[in-house]
Amino acid sequence: MVERGSGIAVWRQIGEALAAEIRSKRYAPGEQLPPEPELAARFSVNRHTIRRAMGELEQHGLVRIEQGRGTFVQEHAIDYAIGKRTRFSENLGSQGMLGHVEVVGSEVLKAADIAHHLGLARNAALLRVQLLGKAENRTINVSEHFFEEKRFPGFADKLAGIRSVSKTYRHFGIADYTRKWSRITATLPNEETARLLGQPKTRPILKVEALNIDQDGAPLQYSITRFSGDWVQLMVTDDN
Repeated sequence: MVERGSGIAVWRQIGEALAAEIRSKRYAPGEQLPPEPELAARFSVNRHTIRRAMGELEQHGLVRIEQGRGTFVQEHAIDYAIGKRTRFSENLGSQGMLGHVEVVGSEVLKAADIAHHLGLARNAALLRVQLLGKAENRTINVSEHFFEEKRFPGFADKLAGIRSVSKTYRHFGIADYTRKWSRITATLPNEETARLLGQPKTRPILKVEALNIDQDGAPLQYSITRFSGDWVQLMVTDDN
């Protein structure tokens, strides 16, 4: 029960009580907390007070609030390795998780700065493919990948069926590829990215720009991947 008149806000007392229960494993990682009406009855407060307490827990990374579903105890973050051989499915598989990508959309465009990264002429036609990275069917990243359009005809359609970038490359005769460089920054998501990741716009994400090269050292793929900061810890590895 909360103690009114103690000098500590009621919503904060509720948050501390729930945080203690989460840390003591009363609620397991991924488990849904009781709904607002049940918690409001337990603590003899209104739902607005419960909502404020939950917001505080979310800010501290103890829970995640999913619109229309409820509030869930935050799972442990995934260690996502970034090295010379960065592979989405392999990263997750090494931690006992199933991973795949889903194609959100694709288009052909021209962008001089991206063409420069790929070693192409400024007006070269580029294929942009937007993907969702799924870990056990939960979206942990939103990414956009750029390729030379004429080098990979039908790439997006093939990828939509295979759901693996590495396996799609093999269809085009590319057996292996490596990461030339990665640039990692912390930033806030735009509205679309926040929606796709299922998080507030006020919560930071991890943004990774990268360039992959083929076995001959030629630029293959420029990408921008935005990871949910709650779900992923980026781990830079030396896998030469």
